[in-house]
Amino acid sequence: MTNSKMNPKVDEYLSKSKKWKEEYEKLRDIALDCELTEEFKWMHPCYTFDKKNIVLIHGFKEYCALLFHKGALLQDAHGILIQQTENVQAARQIRFTNVQEIVEMETILKAYIYEAIEVEKAGLEVNFKKNTEFIIPVELHSKFDEIHDLKTAFEALTPGRQRAYILYFNQPKQSKTRESRIEKYVQQILNGKGLKD
Repeated sequence: MTNSKMNPKVDEYLSKSKKWKEEYEKLRDIALDCELTEEFKWMHPCYTFDKKNIVLIHGFKEYCALLFHKGALLQDAHGILIQQTENVQAARQIRFTNVQEIVEMETILKAYIYEAIEVEKAGLEVNFKKNTEFIIPVELHSKFDEIHDLKTAFEALTPGRQRAYILYFNQPKQSKTRESRIEKYVQQILNGKGLKD
């Protein structure tokens, strides 16, 4: 591994890491050994091939993970890829709770990374669900009937923004909670803004 491939932003990130530092460093070594370009995206070390995202290193309270951006397209010969939540369509994680697990899996991890590179070289894409496949809550349909401009404004949003709203509005089990969430965001939708804008 040559130091010239190391990104100073990742150096800084690792120097400030309290939890998972040793694990991050080992995952970094593995990614760099696979001839990936080290970048810093979304506040995490990210490794790319020809400017395409391959893997990202990130940590949580209970585990750290190597996230494959198009993990859904990998063969997963060892059955180790995890879908974070049911709404994550493309990315998959391999999770670790200590550095020894990473060391023992190094050969397998490299094989998965090389497969992810081949997926990019082949130009493969994940077939994302269309927003029409997500169920728009009844309460939102009612609001559309009540405020005609709301439906127009909602349909003018980008597909990603529409999906974020649909998922957020559908989370609560009770209709009353769904209604209050929708009510809270009516003006934001009318302003053409997404959930997090």
